[in-house]
Amino acid sequence: MSKRIRGVLAPVVTPFKADLAPDSQRFIGHCKWLLSQNCGLAVFGTNSEANSLSTEERARLLDELVAAGVDPSRMMPGTGCCSITETVKLTAQAVEHGCAGVLMLPPFYYKDVSEEGLYRYFSEVVQRVGDARLKIYLYHIPPVAVVGITTGLVERLLAAYPNAIAGMKDSSGDWNNTRMFLDAFVTASPARTGFDIFVGSESFLLANMRNGGVGTISATANVNPAAIHELYRKCSGVRVKRRSNQKALGTSASTTELEHDQARLNVVRQVFSSRKFPSMIAAMKQAIAIYTNDPAWAKVRPPLVELTPEQAKTLAAELKAISFEMPGLRMEEGRTRSDGIAAGRR
Repeated sequence: MSKRIRGVLAPVVTPFKADLAPDSQRFIGHCKWLLSQNCGLAVFGTNSEANSLSTEERARLLDELVAAGVDPSRMMPGTGCCSITETVKLTAQAVEHGCAGVLMLPPFYYKDVSEEGLYRYFSEVVQRVGDARLKIYLYHIPPVAVVGITTGLVERLLAAYPNAIAGMKDSSGDWNNTRMFLDAFVTASPARTGFDIFVGSESFLLANMRNGGVGTISATANVNPAAIHELYRKCSGVRVKRRSNQKALGTSASTTELEHDQARLNVVRQVFSSRKFPSMIAAMKQAIAIYTNDPAWAKVRPPLVELTPEQAKTLAAELKAISFEMPGLRMEEGRTRSDGIAAGRR
């Protein structure tokens, strides 16, 4: 766990069977396809419907992923729960498997909790896990959790646990908020390299990289991973140049090319985030169902609902209109295959 995870990660969508049980074979297949597209795995994130899964279901799926040969060093499982004991259980399992880190929501049921209360929560988790390999990425998503992460909380946690607090994912949807964290913990202190910041949408990827960030953990990486990674690859030198106070971008791509690539990513994201569809999760699952010709992929767990047949037609038409593709994704014997490798097998 010494090498930090960076780049593009997907909060991997969770397929379900007809009885709403998690479908581990389709799940493993999708994870392998994402890896083949240079995309890491933030399994059990918001778009994974993680809070609709029990801790036992999450633990079992992670065990099955590792047993199927999926590299844990490419994983950042979501482990944050309202319960400290459940968070510790899932976090310790991820550490034991050798995952690159864990993405940890704050306890999100009680509102208006104090910074002191949040500090005690994260502190308790670190101490109970009690493993030097632990790397926590704080998950700031106030539009959903309401409870957020502050710069003051990060400062306290870094002072107390500099090796365990590895970074954060900012899903505030507000670039000014991300910039505030970058300014506080990255660009204002070039010598401090221990706090890595991911944005929660690829729409901010170029800006994040230009200002010292390390990548994105984005919903639409589930369906557009290669294109998002390509932008990351082109501007991955930005972070190094920024910290060394050099003005050059550190990439062979021109500013115009980078901004053009960013704009293309934004177009795809706009399709999936359209209010025409009941949720982005349902739209992404429907797209996977379309491009794998596997209708089972469209299923979501209540309270979420699937796209109607008419909405599914609209999505297919809009994706076709922007020449959207999911290369390398196809079906064989009811399971997703990637680059000729059957799901669940090497």
